[in-house]
Amino acid sequence: MIERGLFQLPIGVDFARNFVAGFLERMADAPPEDIARCEIYLNSGRMQRRVRDEFDRHGAVLLPRLRLITDVARQPFLTLPVPVSGLRRRLELAQLVQTVVARLPGFEAGMGVFGLADSLATLMAEMHDQGISPEAFDALEISETHAEHWRRSLAFIRIVARFFDAESPPDTDARQRLAIEAQIAAWQITPPEHPVIIAGSTGSRGATALFLKAVAALPKGAVVLPGFDETLPESSWNSLDSGATPLEDHPQYRLHCLLRDLAVAPVEVTRWHSAAPAHPARNALLSMALRPAPVTDQWLAEGPTLGPLAPACEGLSLITAPTPRAEADAIALILRKAVETGQKAALISPDRTLTRRVSAALARWGVIADDSAGNPLHHSAPGRFLRHLAQMRGKPLSLEALLIALKHPLTATGSTQRGLHLRYTRELEIHMRRNGPAFPDPATLRAWVKAADPDRARWVEWLIATMEGVETAPIAPLSACIETHLRLATSLAAGPGGQVEASELWLTEAGGQSLAILEELAREAPHAGSYSASDYAELLTRLFQQVSLRQTLTAHPDVTILGTLEARAHDADLVIMAGLNEGSWPATAAPDPWLSRKMRLDLGLLLPERQIGLAAHDFQIALGAPEVVLTRSRRDAEAETIPSRWLNRLTNLLNGLPEQGGQEALKAMEARGEAWLRLARALATPTERPAPATRPAPRPPAEARPRELPVTAIKTLIRDPYAVYAGRILRLKPLDPLRPSPDPRLRGQALHLIVETFVKERPPEESLESGVERLLGIAQTVLDETVPWPSARRLWLSRITRIAQKFVRDETLRAARGTPALIEKKGSVSLKNTLFTLTAKPDRIDVLADGAVQIYDYKSGDLPSNPQVEAFDKQLPLEAAMAARGAFTDLGPREVAAMTYIRLGGEGECRDVQLPSETVEGVWERLEQLIAAYLDPKQGFSARRALFEQKTVSDYDHLSRFGEWDMTAAADGEDVG
Repeated sequence: MIERGLFQLPIGVDFARNFVAGFLERMADAPPEDIARCEIYLNSGRMQRRVRDEFDRHGAVLLPRLRLITDVARQPFLTLPVPVSGLRRRLELAQLVQTVVARLPGFEAGMGVFGLADSLATLMAEMHDQGISPEAFDALEISETHAEHWRRSLAFIRIVARFFDAESPPDTDARQRLAIEAQIAAWQITPPEHPVIIAGSTGSRGATALFLKAVAALPKGAVVLPGFDETLPESSWNSLDSGATPLEDHPQYRLHCLLRDLAVAPVEVTRWHSAAPAHPARNALLSMALRPAPVTDQWLAEGPTLGPLAPACEGLSLITAPTPRAEADAIALILRKAVETGQKAALISPDRTLTRRVSAALARWGVIADDSAGNPLHHSAPGRFLRHLAQMRGKPLSLEALLIALKHPLTATGSTQRGLHLRYTRELEIHMRRNGPAFPDPATLRAWVKAADPDRARWVEWLIATMEGVETAPIAPLSACIETHLRLATSLAAGPGGQVEASELWLTEAGGQSLAILEELAREAPHAGSYSASDYAELLTRLFQQVSLRQTLTAHPDVTILGTLEARAHDADLVIMAGLNEGSWPATAAPDPWLSRKMRLDLGLLLPERQIGLAAHDFQIALGAPEVVLTRSRRDAEAETIPSRWLNRLTNLLNGLPEQGGQEALKAMEARGEAWLRLARALATPTERPAPATRPAPRPPAEARPRELPVTAIKTLIRDPYAVYAGRILRLKPLDPLRPSPDPRLRGQALHLIVETFVKERPPEESLESGVERLLGIAQTVLDETVPWPSARRLWLSRITRIAQKFVRDETLRAARGTPALIEKKGSVSLKNTLFTLTAKPDRIDVLADGAVQIYDYKSGDLPSNPQVEAFDKQLPLEAAMAARGAFTDLGPREVAAMTYIRLGGEGECRDVQLPSETVEGVWERLEQLIAAYLDPKQGFSARRALFEQKTVSDYDHLSRFGEWDMTAAADGEDVG
């Protein structure tokens, strides 16, 4: 029969299997109905499933009543109020936090309103769980050493005391505590006549610990503790809370607290079942490595009692990978071998990025692991779709945001015209990326419609109607936000002429979960107040992040990915403990924005180290498996990593016991790990390396070579001929970015238009003050019309303002010397010895008093030097030579008196190009030689021939496969076409 009291199962045994075996041994002589009357409370759903499976392994037997500890609140006889949903409580708290943030700017400290509300809800849940009332805050002594932030947070916490009143409906955590207290009171009046057992829990939560103590005191009550360290001496047990601060980060601390409260010594806790641990020597080694810090000096004294360390380290491998990818590849190989050999394997890690890498690596062999954490809802197709639409509201509709919505795989799935929808989306993208604008509006969408295409017109009208009101999203009640959001989502999912019922939006499990969240949010909306568009999007994202979707139908039965808490419920022969770096395992303790460490200690709340202690216990349990692989990476995406403190302790202990073979045992562990890393490197190394591309210099036929170029392309022909080949011969045009930005090209276009308008409209005898005022007015108008980014408009206007007086003053001097005769007007001239035409559109040409001309070129960036002009930037000399040859019909042949750069930025400086007329003619002669050379079929268009800087980026670098060759490589000519 079941004895009363505390029992344990040690580290290194299968807890579920041996718990069931011990239970059946104790009930062997009892009639079957007595087994059915037994109540067994388990700590998690996975443990409950494991225990049920173990009962099934023993054949036909009546099952005891298997429950979770959280099921206590569902007892039918408990007359407790219905709990408030966690969502409602968080919405109510968010309103209170929003008020505080509005009154105390900066109080949120980067966490945001909902982050603070969640942390406050967590604090309240902990207070309920620990049985601490808000009155306890009145006893806190706020000393001068407390920061003002803690004073403010304490004053605010007192405001939420109303949620602890008897009249206030309890939340789930409060009701669990009330239910446990009611159950204990009922047992004190009428103790149960059947056995009540709690298994697998350490009592880390206050209400759970209260329940464990009550069950242990029942006449037929038993508590079976998991992962009990039988090798830890009494002195170490006693040292766990002997100092001023309890050592909550020790793996056995929670068990110690339970034993202390029940006045039970560790040696009085008996075994539940006689099964021996897989590696007793390893358990002893790890127990000593994890001794509390004040007693680690006992390593030297007690270390020799461990005996030879090689047997203790058998079955242990240590992988120290250079990168997370190498770590994931090695783990995937280990799991693949386990599948091939029929070994049951479990990967245990809190690092979700690492586990996703491993899952992706396993997929190449068709192995799908049973991942207990599942896939986050916010990463699913419906989750991304709904989050994106929520984030679109209340801001100008950008081209990027519009195309993401239109291209989503759920869009237009309720329409029979999804193919047409995708076609129009692609055509709209090409048009908008080439022609703009960055923020499409109904007018630009209707302008894109072709008159002869009524289907396109209907599609555009559907799109305009769907996106109506997206940009204007004022603060509104939460119900209105949800209604607007759903209207947008269902309209897009239905598609033009479609039905939302026929769409795939709510079809999958992820869609059903998303709809359930929105429906619950709508039900609780009356308790939520009003929301801005950004606040609503943040709320929705947080709610989606809290839900995961499990896909176990196609998972391999022998490969499991578990979190650290589930380490005690696994039944694997091979355990891989991955991500053993500080900040990952153990995770960094989450900061508490409401209470300082001293305040938590004074209140009796759990310290942040509790999570570290629980993780240490999970680490100790997992390391007791028959075969264990420990893995970490030296680097993450940002910097060098620090090994986990527990791994550090283990390796330090081994290195510190050389006489017992500790160093050799550690080297053997590392050698076994290095073998897996070598296999992973071999797998990642291609068997045949393709030959890298050479520097291209394509030679198209003569008839394909360009017969006309603008003067601006001559610089490109000299510096990067391949860009002329790709752009002018292959006619490959760079696609403008999906996310337009105020780049230098747009700035140059806007500045040119401002100056052109100013010069054309300049009245005679304009004063300096009037000119400056008119220039800034034109600049404001042009920027408002051409630049859709307010910040860029303000920045560029300030730069123009800085040079306005100098520019107007210089313009007055220029007007005194000559008259603008040609502004942005195209001219052309044919070369004498070749069938080639050179074109130009000068920024401005002024006719001087003597009939000569002065050519101006506006630059928004740095001005080129004279040597650069002579060798590469030949635009002004070539325009001068064209003017002398009558290329501009409005002027006829003219002598060029000067060539001048005007900088529309910086300090607004001007500089004349100091080149004699002979040099200008020499530039023209060299142009004829250059063109003749490139019209020769034997001349190749070499890539990146003479770029100004190696870091200069060409639009066609990817096409020329730059990176496979470097700037010193010789060009490889090749006939093409």
